[in-house]
Amino acid sequence: MTAELVRGQNHPLSQARLEIRVSAGTPIVAAATLGDEDGRAHSVEWVAHPGAPTLPGLEVSRQAAADHRLAVDLDALSAEVHRVSVLLALPVGVGGPVSFGSAAVPFVAVTGLDGTEVASYTITGLDAESAVVALELYRRQGAWKVRAVGQGYAGGLAELLTDQGLPQAPQLATSINSAVVEGLARSLQAPPPRTPEGDRSRQTATSALGPDQSGSPYTTQGATGPYPGAQGATGPYGGAPGRPDGGASAADPAATQPTPAAPSSGGPIDYSHPRRQNAAPPPPPPTAPPAEPGQPARPVAGDATGWSMDERLYNQVWGMFEDLARTTAAYRSAVDFADTRLEKELDQVLSDPRSRIGGQGDAARETAQAKHVQLVDQAREALERDLVQLTAEAEVVEPALPVAYARWDNPAWHAYRVPMEMPMAFRLGDLQLPESDPLRIPMLVRLPLERGLWIDAGRTAASDGSFADSHELRQLAMESAVAHTARLLAVHPADEFTVHVIDPAGSGAQALAPLVRAGVLAAPPAVGAAGVADVLGRLTQRVDLVQMAVRGGAADSLPPGFDTSQQLLVVNDFPHGFDDRAVNQLRYLADEGPAVGVHLMMVADREESSAYGPLLDPLWRGLLRLTPVPDDHLADPWVGHAWTYEPCLVPHGSQVLEQVLAQVAAARAKYR
Repeated sequence: MTAELVRGQNHPLSQARLEIRVSAGTPIVAAATLGDEDGRAHSVEWVAHPGAPTLPGLEVSRQAAADHRLAVDLDALSAEVHRVSVLLALPVGVGGPVSFGSAAVPFVAVTGLDGTEVASYTITGLDAESAVVALELYRRQGAWKVRAVGQGYAGGLAELLTDQGLPQAPQLATSINSAVVEGLARSLQAPPPRTPEGDRSRQTATSALGPDQSGSPYTTQGATGPYPGAQGATGPYGGAPGRPDGGASAADPAATQPTPAAPSSGGPIDYSHPRRQNAAPPPPPPTAPPAEPGQPARPVAGDATGWSMDERLYNQVWGMFEDLARTTAAYRSAVDFADTRLEKELDQVLSDPRSRIGGQGDAARETAQAKHVQLVDQAREALERDLVQLTAEAEVVEPALPVAYARWDNPAWHAYRVPMEMPMAFRLGDLQLPESDPLRIPMLVRLPLERGLWIDAGRTAASDGSFADSHELRQLAMESAVAHTARLLAVHPADEFTVHVIDPAGSGAQALAPLVRAGVLAAPPAVGAAGVADVLGRLTQRVDLVQMAVRGGAADSLPPGFDTSQQLLVVNDFPHGFDDRAVNQLRYLADEGPAVGVHLMMVADREESSAYGPLLDPLWRGLLRLTPVPDDHLADPWVGHAWTYEPCLVPHGSQVLEQVLAQVAAARAKYR
């Protein structure tokens, strides 16, 4: 349970390594001071700030931002240190708010390294203050606690640092602000504020800040027919209605708080953070260029709610999917109505013997058919109008997507750098409907993965019959798996994602060559029955250890040197090389692994395991089925659509995969 603190309240800390996360609606400066038993800072060397962001056991951000993550290791602090004070201040002379009374209400949370919140505090009641001591971690009788402080200072950082006992406070405040100004000068300018007239009239995804708990709105068309999606699955759009993920929603405590919808009347949008109470709005999305009178607003990338541009783009992609689903559903419904009406009117004509012959019957049939054509044309016109708007939006959104959301041919990959933190989601491919061709919507899946992936290498995966050669289809399936694996490696920080490969017969060696050459695998691909048993045994033992530690409330008691990174097991040619014990271990990893950071990616033909009968049905249902070729296997019972999934593959002849893997390998080498 997260402790939601009020001013002056404290809460015990059971972990030594923590993150302090700060959210605000405007760029602010985050710093921290170390204090002795009396709370006094001895010198400027006891202050971590953008100009000097690192101290033993403490690290802060290097520049002003709306969101910060401060790292604290209480065990690494000097014995003289009894208090860590987290400071927030508005930067001076950069054109932003001059006091917290005219800015967003700051929100501060203390979390474990796994992101679990320990305590949170919304700093309310500020007015003319431009600097504030948000909270403090303090040692009392050998134990550490966190206290919500919320002490503001109208005199800014200089007054605050003076109160911390620093005689050089004015000079230090000046140097901090200089470092912030230099950092802002090197960064991109914030977009202009958005006007109510530019608000998009679409409902934002209800799970914008995390996977939801809304049930299972999707089913996946399997190799042998449709079957329900598995519980506990993460969808590409966080599990909101109309989510093309082939499974049920994931459990996330953040998801029970929906993001407010944008009003269709053009009024102001409520940007309240779902984890914050009485919070002021974050910075507004970018402004769309003015439209011609009577024309729809021109689309602009990032035109959705969110606390960062990545989150806004994620929500915007979701909105595009939802809009396409709704407008297509409206078109199909109108056509069905027109067909039903035509059939009914023709039946009425034919049921009357007097009208079956002569000019009267012909005239009635022509009138009915004319009405049908008119209704279908009106529906098609409305659909085309919406498709034009969505296509224009896709044309501005696609180039603006970050690497985690971008196609492999997006120029964003040319500026790729190994990230410092995991993104909200990553791209698995594209989605389209028959009426929307060539419009495609990115299929984004939330991270961390909460269900495994299955790349279907069976003949039924090629619905167009273009892959009569099963070997060619298997090779393409393995190449698709390598592309997905490389993207997962690329979007995670260095040494926070470990990949194991089981290739019992060595049939995937050619496709796996880029991963092997780059040296990004935990070990060479395991071959033979012995290799299968070894990898499965180690990962099963890992799941058991982590589960016991978590259930016993002793997560810090894992063996020394235990790899805490996310683990991905890629299995090729299942069930070749698997005995009954190995099959049961694989099922166990698929069921229990995602909750403790062990994920599964299978490249397999379901028909080849048919000898196991219904024993493996739960395994296939628990995986998100993907195909190496375009296929309409993702069912959408929300509005009755079958979405065509198209994998996101590396363009033929491109070196982008090798370049990205080389950077991942180089970053990992620094951490070893």
